[in-house]
Amino acid sequence: MPLSTLFAALLAALTASAAAADPDLQRGWAAYSSGDLAGARAAYLRAAQRNEPLAQFNLSVMLIQGEGGASDPAQGVHWLRRAAEAGLARAQYSLAVLLDRGQHVAKSTTEATHWYRKAAEQGWRDAQVSLATQYFLGRGATRDYAEAARWYERAAEQGDEAACYIVASMYENGDGVAQSYERAWYWYAQAAARGDRAAELKARELYRRLHAD
Repeated sequence: MPLSTLFAALLAALTASAAAADPDLQRGWAAYSSGDLAGARAAYLRAAQRNEPLAQFNLSVMLIQGEGGASDPAQGVHWLRRAAEAGLARAQYSLAVLLDRGQHVAKSTTEATHWYRKAAEQGWRDAQVSLATQYFLGRGATRDYAEAARWYERAAEQGDEAACYIVASMYENGDGVAQSYERAWYWYAQAAARGDRAAELKARELYRRLHAD
């Protein structure tokens, strides 16, 4: 997913959250929704300066995207990091993506893994997939198939189609987990139910194998 699309989706996801507590957060969302981007950016800045993590995140998106004023990626990353350090999972994941790609920051797969883990531990599904991939590939972390399988399965439990397929393959081959055709069949079936044609074929193959007798 292009980073601009990712950020836009994350910003849009804050609609309900903006109704909470901080009045400038509410003003910022109201202004953003009405197309007053400069007003939204100013309101988010006021709330961000009072250490409101959602405002810090929203402001970071606007600064990086150049919404409501000139683009300022350096300040955008500053506020994104503030929101991540405050414990906002979507900010932790977004910062990890930037670090993983070396976009607007010095590339660091090790630091990316750190922030993926922070967000993954809070249940952020995309971060769980990304963290699993770091361990699977040995990128920014020591290669560890057991850890990869654990996080892929966590993401699969939340309905991630690709994670369902990958963890099924790991169970089928005994990569990082005890080999289990039953668990492999289950996760292939889950991926198939989400539209993965290859997973459907694998599920049928394993079903026949399991019921051969």
